[in-house]
Amino acid sequence: MHRYHAPLADMRFLLTDVFDAPVFWQTNKHLSHVDMDTVEVVLEALATFTQKVLLPLNHSGDKEGVSFALDDMGYGAVRTPTGFKAAYAQYKSDGWVGLGATPEYGGQGFPKMVSMFQEEMMFSSNQSFALYPNLALGAGLCLLKSASEEQKQRYLEKIYTGEWAGTMCLTEAHAGTDLGLLKTKAVPNDDGSYAITGSKIFVTGGDHDLTDNIIHLVLAKTPNAPAGSKGISLFIVPKFLLEKDEAGNDQLGARNAASVGSVEHKMGVKGSATCVLNFDKAKGWLVGEECTGLASMFLVMNYERLAIGIQGIALTELAYQNAAAYANDRLQSRSDSGIKNPDKDADALIHHADIRRMLLNAKAHAEISRCFAMYVAKQLDIAKYSDDKQLIATANARIALLTPITKAFLSDKAFEATVDCQQVFGGHGYICDWGMEQIVRDTRIAQIYEGANGIQALDLLGRKVAKDNGAMLFDFLAEIRSFIGTMSGAHGIKQATLTAADDIERLTHTLLANISARGDEMNGCAVNYLHATGYLCFAYMSAMMVAASQGKAGAFYANKLKLADYFMAHILPRMQTHIDMVQSGSTSMMAFDLDYFDPA
Repeated sequence: MHRYHAPLADMRFLLTDVFDAPVFWQTNKHLSHVDMDTVEVVLEALATFTQKVLLPLNHSGDKEGVSFALDDMGYGAVRTPTGFKAAYAQYKSDGWVGLGATPEYGGQGFPKMVSMFQEEMMFSSNQSFALYPNLALGAGLCLLKSASEEQKQRYLEKIYTGEWAGTMCLTEAHAGTDLGLLKTKAVPNDDGSYAITGSKIFVTGGDHDLTDNIIHLVLAKTPNAPAGSKGISLFIVPKFLLEKDEAGNDQLGARNAASVGSVEHKMGVKGSATCVLNFDKAKGWLVGEECTGLASMFLVMNYERLAIGIQGIALTELAYQNAAAYANDRLQSRSDSGIKNPDKDADALIHHADIRRMLLNAKAHAEISRCFAMYVAKQLDIAKYSDDKQLIATANARIALLTPITKAFLSDKAFEATVDCQQVFGGHGYICDWGMEQIVRDTRIAQIYEGANGIQALDLLGRKVAKDNGAMLFDFLAEIRSFIGTMSGAHGIKQATLTAADDIERLTHTLLANISARGDEMNGCAVNYLHATGYLCFAYMSAMMVAASQGKAGAFYANKLKLADYFMAHILPRMQTHIDMVQSGSTSMMAFDLDYFDPA
């Protein structure tokens, strides 16, 4: 069905040519155990696993989906699609679950600059499967940041070795993004635990048959908690309670009063169980202090939102590879440039300029997005592993500024790219046989979950730009200009990037003034501002790849320069459209009476 070959050459290019990762690792005492030879082995092995084990289950898992029924105890139980359980057992036994996790609790300690490629290959080959261990690692990271040492010792190694899974239970039916409205209650028990009562929806991996236990991290409110988001606490609620054996070791005990009410019937990622979870005085244990739950959960959001951007890269790559193969094989009409195949009645689609336009859009989005994700991953590694306080502060500022762009811009561009690739197939792209419609469906969720993209735009403009009067952004612009100043050669991306930086600086000053004058301006302009800034980030990444390719022989590097030319000619000009829309303001949006929107 789908074809996929991990783009290892492009991954090596970013690690070695663009970001000089081996030097970064070897000059950091916390990462000196990582070397490029080892990373090469890891990436090759992951490519083999994802291509041979996960990819064959991608289409069949979509067709079969997950199943839901009552088990022998009367609890709702989820079964994953055929083949998932065996694939997970191999994934676990090969040690892949904890590749990027801390060694202190059973992980292998690889930096994010490596584990992001693990995520990409997983999401490209089988996004539904990849979500199970991905969410478990998110729960593990949350515990690592906020749990007590006793809780870490009890849960983390089981999660990092893949023996247990994890979830994050945030959303309720009446409270989506506005978590301050949640109603789930946590009442103290005499033994130091809490009785958790309430219902959560959209819980990825809320139940499945891949692991022996699932550790739910649940947001809830204690009896005297203040109203709104300030009153939210975080609790560990395991599917099975733990008991001590005669040697004092933990073993699985009774089933907790946490059950699956149903699974969602979704547009895509159908092999991933998205569950309604009901808690009926389930036993839970407080993580950290009361009323710090939202802060604890947000600690992992930078990683999770980067993961969503990586999902976009992964599915763009998958769509591109399948569309490019089809365009080379499919004969359709004569090309405008003349007969390319005199022995046939038609030319291959790849000879048509409009087909190349769609393929190059996807290719450019995949490569530049991957570079951008690597840039953010390096900032995460600097913030985690550096001992230099100034470097840490700068990295954290970059992470804060760029996380909403990573999540929203990369997923928006991914959906656009997958639709382009589907279009290459014509009518064959709309039917199920070729698998392109599945890729489009699977990509769509990335724009919605982990904070819908409109919310990301408001986060960028409101919390990251307006809050400090643009200081964080302007410092990033200074970095871009400094880098461009070091570039040699005469490639046009240098001036294009400087111009884009100047345009964003002027736009930001104008917008900050408009926000002060008109309260609704931020909400109306945020999405277009994020997209304009996203194109600037793409220009910066293109410049980085050009700088790393100039003066090097071979078609691989020559094509990097050509792709930057295409980006400047056919993609970067879109930035001006978004600037124009920001400058036009929100007046036209707010001019309508509410009656206009009444469908009756």
